[in-house]
Amino acid sequence: MFGLVFPEKSYPLDPTSFAQIDPTHWVLDVTTTVGPGDAYRSLKEACLFLINGLSLPPDKALSLYIKSPGGTTPFVFCGAIHPSRPSAILSLPWPDSSDEGGDSAKIGVSVEDLAALPAVVDAAFGVRVERMALRVGESLFNYMQSFCRADGASLVVPMDIMDRWYKKFLDRAKRDPDYLKGFTF
Repeated sequence: MFGLVFPEKSYPLDPTSFAQIDPTHWVLDVTTTVGPGDAYRSLKEACLFLINGLSLPPDKALSLYIKSPGGTTPFVFCGAIHPSRPSAILSLPWPDSSDEGGDSAKIGVSVEDLAALPAVVDAAFGVRVERMALRVGESLFNYMQSFCRADGASLVVPMDIMDRWYKKFLDRAKRDPDYLKGFTF
């Protein structure tokens, strides 16, 4: 029915890699893919796809959820696929784990009514944009701080600091293709 792959981290997994809870719910113990501890946090995205030749009814969707370790940590909706969107790369915004319970990080896949889903888009988009904006802002702040001089309670920077930072940012991005991966959302 479906497949799941963690880009650059795994080979495609089919439903047999998951524990089937009932006819419409599957759960994957992430430690079987990446190992114990906080290794699950290295999984930043997953590609969920319908296997060729198999389809869902037009009013159904296949949803992906994640759950950090901890007894009271809830599953978090990440996105879904459906017959008119048979695959998607979804971000995995792992929530903070609770200290209760000793379970591991999990990924859940569920067949659900398409109309009942919050939105059949990448639900973590807002979180990813916020994370990227924060990282770009930190880069700018660190750059500006290297030129600052204290003037009482304020910091004084050269007037062209934004232009200089932007040029340096673009030059580095052109030289090092992996540089922007640190800013990805």
